[in-house]
Amino acid sequence: MGRREKPLEPTAGPVQRFAYDLRKLRAEAGSPTYRALAERTAYSAPTLSAAASGDRLPSLPVLLAYVEACGGDRAAWEARWREALAAEPAPDGGGSPYPGLARFGPDDRDRFHGRDDLVAELLALTGRRRLTAVVGASGSGKSSLLRAGLIPALRDGGPAPADGPRLAAVRVLTPGERPARTHSARFEPSDEGAEDGEGSGEGSGEAGDTFLVVDQFEEVFSLCHDTAERERFIGSVLAARAPGSRLRVVIAVRADFYGRLAEHGPLAEALRDATLLVGPLPPHRLREAIVRPAAAGRLVVERALTARLVADTGDEPGGLPLMAHALREVWRRRSGKTLTLTAYEAIGGVQGAVAHTAEEVFGHFTEAEAARARALLLRMVAPGDGTQDTRRTVERAE
Repeated sequence: MGRREKPLEPTAGPVQRFAYDLRKLRAEAGSPTYRALAERTAYSAPTLSAAASGDRLPSLPVLLAYVEACGGDRAAWEARWREALAAEPAPDGGGSPYPGLARFGPDDRDRFHGRDDLVAELLALTGRRRLTAVVGASGSGKSSLLRAGLIPALRDGGPAPADGPRLAAVRVLTPGERPARTHSARFEPSDEGAEDGEGSGEGSGEAGDTFLVVDQFEEVFSLCHDTAERERFIGSVLAARAPGSRLRVVIAVRADFYGRLAEHGPLAEALRDATLLVGPLPPHRLREAIVRPAAAGRLVVERALTARLVADTGDEPGGLPLMAHALREVWRRRSGKTLTLTAYEAIGGVQGAVAHTAEEVFGHFTEAEAARARALLLRMVAPGDGTQDTRRTVERAE
């Protein structure tokens, strides 16, 4: 006789309920031994027994082999498995090593991987030029490159500018609807340390250059509709090139707005040989971005999952935040310390993860909450005029 299975309490949780129902399916099939089931599948008896142990959900291939060997409905059981996986609580542990849809910040440098070469190139470029531009498609990682790559490197004492003193301060801003009147003070050089606009800046406290990072520069065109206001702001940016200036400006702009920069003669001339293009991560860099953050948290990424993510993300425009969100969701559904391909498939992969999460959140709204959410989301988008739509910042209180 085989070893007696431990009893299960189907009300203890989705995993236990799933295992309970698997055992019931086997009983309805005449209670064949696991050795007999193994003879009908490509899996061993212990593997099939573990599938119904209630310790964790089985992988999808093991489940389908178990169900088929017991004469069950494969499609129906796959649907039940996906429901159980979504309902499984996340294991206890530290925070996610992946930011999801949020950009990386200056404090995330230990989680930011795959862009070492661009960080070094950008450091050298900002050392040579007082005005530089970082250009890339939406979702290419421009903001993260600046915030988690360039800024930490500057604070660590990156290469001193070739024609000036060392770093005095670092500041970060996004233009918004009234960029000139909102941010005029930030163009004043500082000797007293950084104010990065997000409460996390620091500087040397010594006389030197102030680095001003203007993220989402396309807002100058998409949100600011006052021509005079726009010209004043661009004029402040160009003033960094004046003799004796102690300001260095780095702008990040979406690739589909690059033509708008070219329409402005002085700006186009200033950026003619001072632009860094951010392209997709090559496969070996993508693997770094996937595996290294997990390794730092003593987690393991299945090789099959890494290969699948590289294949799914490599040619996906703006795929990096989608990949980071998918990884965050996989982390929430990890098996012990392992991030699995099974969990990745359950959330719909890179393409389906955001929709999966959005539907999950939206499904918990009341009718009134759903109506307010729709109105709020519409206010957070600025429709494009011949370009993609852009985001519009909304105060959290609103």
